[in-house]
Amino acid sequence: MMRKNPIGLFEATGIELEYMIVDRFTLNIRPICDQLLKDPSGLTVSELARGATRWSNELAMHLVETKTNGPTASLESYRRHFGNDVTALNQLLAEYHAMLLPTGMHPWMNPREESVLWPHEQGEIYQRFDKIFSCNGHGWTNLQSMHINLPFADAREFEQLHRAIRFLLPLMPALSASSPFVEGEQNGIACNRLRFYESNCRRVPLITARVVPEDVATPEDYREDVLLPMYRQLGKLDPEGILKHEWLNARGAIARFDRGAIEIRVLDTQECPAADLLIAGLIRETLINLVNGVWSDLDRTATWPTEELADLYDAVVVKAEHAVIRNQNFLDFFHYPDSRATVTELWLHLLETGTYSEPKAYEQLVTRGSLSSRIRSRYKVRKPAREALAETYRELADCLAENRFFVGAPVRESLLVGAGG
Repeated sequence: MMRKNPIGLFEATGIELEYMIVDRFTLNIRPICDQLLKDPSGLTVSELARGATRWSNELAMHLVETKTNGPTASLESYRRHFGNDVTALNQLLAEYHAMLLPTGMHPWMNPREESVLWPHEQGEIYQRFDKIFSCNGHGWTNLQSMHINLPFADAREFEQLHRAIRFLLPLMPALSASSPFVEGEQNGIACNRLRFYESNCRRVPLITARVVPEDVATPEDYREDVLLPMYRQLGKLDPEGILKHEWLNARGAIARFDRGAIEIRVLDTQECPAADLLIAGLIRETLINLVNGVWSDLDRTATWPTEELADLYDAVVVKAEHAVIRNQNFLDFFHYPDSRATVTELWLHLLETGTYSEPKAYEQLVTRGSLSSRIRSRYKVRKPAREALAETYRELADCLAENRFFVGAPVRESLLVGAGG
């Protein structure tokens, strides 16, 4: 079902940002999202309108989401709107000695012991997910992301947008990876959120597939080739059809025909809304360049093997901006002058050769390195002492509260004692 009053390609953007609720002193998770989502009568609801934004729940009770109240033509104004939301949420949480914490994963949460699922409005959806997939793992209850929703007005715009997102998607986590720690340890993976996300639905593999979506030309083809096979594979696991909706699709970008948009889902939440929106702006403008054929004809990517793009995506999930691209055809598409490039080098090449509204700001974003790399640069050991890890994440909470970037200054030397090398 298509949106009744469609918005044209790149005319507006929708943003969703997820944050953890943690104890202000220990930084342990606090499953109290329902205390934030009360209507005027005191009833717990799943969503609250807040003027320019909306607040809503997620699967886990220690997560809260703030999002644009519909698509917006002015992303820049949401630096202030989202910043105000963070302030308001933190003020409400102060009563419970709690606060918001950014990044893609909690650094030491054990979801097998700590997960609490949302039990209120729409709780039957989460209960069905839990019954089928056992939602007590990192990829279910320990993940925070930014979703970008980009509208399309008709079938041709859908084809162009989906094709451009599909081709750029492997490069996106290099900008946004922010989840280097799992249960207190580094494991060498820059974006652990996505690594866990990939295997969430292994009981029904067609829900996630290879994360990078298949090339699909029309909305009708999408329903036939993506949605219906997924529903059939789900089959008897969901006899009432509770989950048989387009939002069940867990690829890295999914069609939301009810919104007339495609939703990008491979981006970890950053240290502050200003950083999230800068990444969103860079991705949006690069997609515009792709659709406009700045580097090559976008339709060339229609037959591009999904496996090749998925292999590049897998490398970027592990190495983020340091991943090396050796796929000559991929580099040639962008007229890159060498036979290999790090993802950082390719992003800088795109900025040099494409058309961008804020090239200097985007260049600083790319050269600053992923938040995951900035966090990891503080630690000389695989498993830092809890207080050493907590000090960095307290600073990240401050960055969120103040809507400022995390520069990654060294943690105090006295806290660099670890439990393993």
